[in-house]
Amino acid sequence: MIVQFRYTDLMKRIYTFGHEQVERNITVGDILENKKNNKKMTQVTAANQEEAEIIASQDVDMIITGSDWYQEVRNGAPNTFITAALFAGRFITNEEILRGAFDVMMAGADSVLTPRSFDVVEMLAKEGMQVQGHVGMVPSMATKYGGIRTVGKTADEAIDILKDMKRLEDAGAFGAEVECVAEDALNEIKKHTSLVINSLGSGSGGDVMFLFFEDICGETSGIKMPRHAKSWGNGNDIKEKLNAERSKAIKGFKDDVGSGSYPNSDHTVDMLPGEKENLLEKLDSL
Repeated sequence: MIVQFRYTDLMKRIYTFGHEQVERNITVGDILENKKNNKKMTQVTAANQEEAEIIASQDVDMIITGSDWYQEVRNGAPNTFITAALFAGRFITNEEILRGAFDVMMAGADSVLTPRSFDVVEMLAKEGMQVQGHVGMVPSMATKYGGIRTVGKTADEAIDILKDMKRLEDAGAFGAEVECVAEDALNEIKKHTSLVINSLGSGSGGDVMFLFFEDICGETSGIKMPRHAKSWGNGNDIKEKLNAERSKAIKGFKDDVGSGSYPNSDHTVDMLPGEKENLLEKLDSL
């Protein structure tokens, strides 16, 4: 007898934070076990349903998105582990942060990520949420480091990063986004932390390899492509061709309207036979 393999056979049944029974491709327990067994995982950003559908179709382990975009992303990836980032400027006070975290977790998010203080991480973890922090070259702290650069290139910086990791552990986080840390530094300090390490520009030492959708797809625009990023697609070239075709089409529409060639009989419908005459009679009697 041939047993047909189904992707759904791998799904884990869980209860969400809001007590809804759902299926997920991976759980926090699986993530921790994969870390223990040195099994690399993948994570990609998504900002909308379309991106989420593409990511999920390729069996990427995890998606990370902004909390405001969570529901649309979940619609595109109903069974994928999704982390909702609580952007610092979106939620200011502890009350706002807690409300934002509860809202997105109740909606079905699998974890939340916050770049805020260790106290905030502890506050969320004490509510039973799966929480991740953010260490390394946190973008909002770039000015502290003299600009956007790799951190952890000195022993003192590397030790400071490890201290942040240990404080996240103590606060109850299970993982952290580790951004733009020197690879050899991370390879050493990771031996001293239990956190699941999501490596964004920090080399192969992370438990999770993390990149942005637009970088992967060759759609980065308006900023310099990060050194750590790699494109496996040519999204911008395709977009340029698409936009050129769009411009051509819009020009054609405008020109044809101006010349009177659009609309023509191919695009219009006339009244039923005899009805135009009836209409004229009725109009004349007004």
